Parts: sequence; C-alpha cells; structure tokens
Amino acid sequence: MKSAKLNLFDLTMIVIGLVIGMGIFRTSSDSAREALTPAVFFIAWFAGGLVALCGALTYAEIGSRYPVVGGYYKIFAYAYHPSIAFAINCIILISNASSLSGVALIGSEYISQVIFETSPPNYVKSFIAMGAIIVFYGINLLGLRMSSKTQNVLMLIKISMIMLLISALFIPSIHAPVNTSLTVAPEYSFMDYVKSFGLALIAVSFTYGGYQQTINFGDEVKNPQKIMPRGIIIGIIVIVSLYLVVNFAYYKVIGFEELKTSKGIAAIVAEKMFGPTGRYVFSVLLFLAVLAYVNVLLLSNPRVMYAMSLDNILPAAFRKKDEKRDVLTVSLTVFASICIVVLFFANTFDKILKFTIFLDCIGMVFSAATIFILRKRTKHLDNTGIYKMKLYPL
Repeated sequence: MKSAKLNLFDLTMIVIGLVIGMGIFRTSSDSAREALTPAVFFIAWFAGGLVALCGALTYAEIGSRYPVVGGYYKIFAYAYHPSIAFAINCIILISNASSLSGVALIGSEYISQVIFETSPPNYVKSFIAMGAIIVFYGINLLGLRMSSKTQNVLMLIKISMIMLLISALFIPSIHAPVNTSLTVAPEYSFMDYVKSFGLALIAVSFTYGGYQQTINFGDEVKNPQKIMPRGIIIGIIVIVSLYLVVNFAYYKVIGFEELKTSKGIAAIVAEKMFGPTGRYVFSVLLFLAVLAYVNVLLLSNPRVMYAMSLDNILPAAFRKKDEKRDVLTVSLTVFASICIVVLFFANTFDKILKFTIFLDCIGMVFSAATIFILRKRTKHLDNTGIYKMKLYPL
C-alpha cells in the first residue's frame, strides 16, 4: 500500500514548521547591532528570505532526484565519496550541536530574567543551558518521549508568542518615541553599507535555517513539478512576512538604537504590553518552547550517527541500543557531550552564532553543489515528473 502523498497545504505547513524556530526571539538584536541603518536591517531580513527560497528549491530537487530518509550522508556518498561524506556529515552534526547550544542559551537568557533580579554573568546562563540539555539527555536515556500532542502544544505556544509580538504594532501607546533631533547622521561609504549588510546577514541566516530539510520531501509530494515550487514559495513568503512584521514590531516598540543593545527583546515587548507579569509569563513560555526544540534535536541527531555506523563509517559502538527503552545510548551520549563542550568553550550566544554559521556554510556549499552531479547522473529521471528547479544553474 502506497503512503499518502503530501498536498500543497501539507508541504507549505512543513516548510513553515521547519524554518520558524526560536531565533526570531533573539537574533534581531544581533542583526540590528551590525546594521548601520534600519534600511540595512530590513533589507538583510528580506535578502535572507530570498536565499532561503533558492536554497529550499535546490534541496527539493536534490531530494526528488535521490530520495533519502533523514540526513545527507547517502547523498554525499553517492555524489562525492564515502570518506568525504563522513567528513561533511561530521561538520553538520557539530553544527547541529552548536545550533542546539545556541537555542538553549536563548532560553537561558529569558528564564534568567525570571530567576534573577539582575542579569547574571554569562557562565551562569551557560550552566542553565547545560542543565536543560543534561535534563533532557537523562529523560531520553530513560526512554521517555515527549508526545506529539505535547510538541504540538509547544508549537502552538511559539506561534501564539509571534502573533502577540505582531499585535504590539496596534498599540501606539507602547511605541518608542520617534527621534526628532536635528543631529546630523554620519556619512558612510558604499563599502561600509556592504560590510554592514553582510554582518547583519549572519544572524538572519541562523534564523532562516531549516529550509535545507526539504531534501527529505522531494519524493513525497503529489505532482511535484507543480506542488513543490508552490508549497515552498508560499511557505517562504509567509515566513519572510512574519519575520519582517515581527522585526517591525521590535523596531516600533523598542526603537532601533535600543534594539541594538537589548537582550530578551520579546520579553521587553511583552512587558510594555502587560507589565512585569507579562514579561515573566512570556519568558517562562519561551523557555518551555526552547526545551521542546532541545528535545527534538536530541532525538533526531543520534539517529544520523546510528545510520553512519550501520555503513561502518562510525565505530560499531554507535549502534549500541537499549532495546527495552529503544534508546541509542552511545550516539545520544556523544551528541549531548558535544553540545556541552560547545557551551563550555563558547558560553555566549554571539560566539556560538558565528561558529554555527561558519560550519553551516561549509555543509550547505557541499550539499547544494550535489545538484550539478545529480543532474548529470540522473538524466533518465528528467521526464518522469520529478521536481526540477527553474533557472538552473543560476
């Protein structure tokens, strides 16, 4: 019996779910700090969406030409060589661990506002993030699973928080005062703007991450030549629109100059709307949403190590499984340990952000480049109804 294929709505919701994460509650501050002007700030967020759109369409064709379930290893091994596949997959695993650590730190920054009266040192926030990872590591070792219903509730919390931030635009009384001073704005050269745009794009890229997972759905969509591009384009348009509106809410409520230096920006908006209680409630809810993300990555990444071990690329120890609890004990322990090490040596979000984007760029360049190899090796599929990206090879 054939499994049900994804329709347009299914694919659109998957794309939105893959991309919208926790970054939007933190990275706007990092992006604003690097942007010379509000225009550069908003252009960076729009450009990041265009990159995500092109990337998602590229990975969708890769997935339709060489369908795989989870991970990039088999595609890399087919397009390049198993040894290269091993190296790139290790980079991606470390990048995923860094991403998990960064998101855990976002949650730590927010919950710290509830626990402490003043902002604690960075190492304290780092220890809180480590604690969250260790707790969920232990929960997963025991074989306990966060149910899909719980995950759905936490996803609903995240969406509700985004809508709450957007609603702040309709409350003029909490908007930051407009700067009417006659101070002469500094003059910048064209290269200053280019540099500022590039630096602002680093944090933006982290927030748009996740679109590359469309690689897993290229063979699971009805009428892929029509549905695939439509679903991805609609999904990315929704995401870009949400991100731009949320950032405009930050800009209106907090103010651009304050946004550059503020931490816990979403909680600041909540406080202006509902007072100190709103700030605390928002911070706790966001921390819960972060825990859901930590749990998902702790569940999924050890399975990549397990698959590599089955192909004898990693030692047989990574196949060790607690059959009673259905837990990959060694793989889970190694991945959680990498997350802890990243937090220990780079105990600030800024450091983790730059580290993660650097690793992501390496992985994405090699993975996206497989499209050139796959187009040559799978020419026989061209007229079979698979999805093919337009404007290739641009």
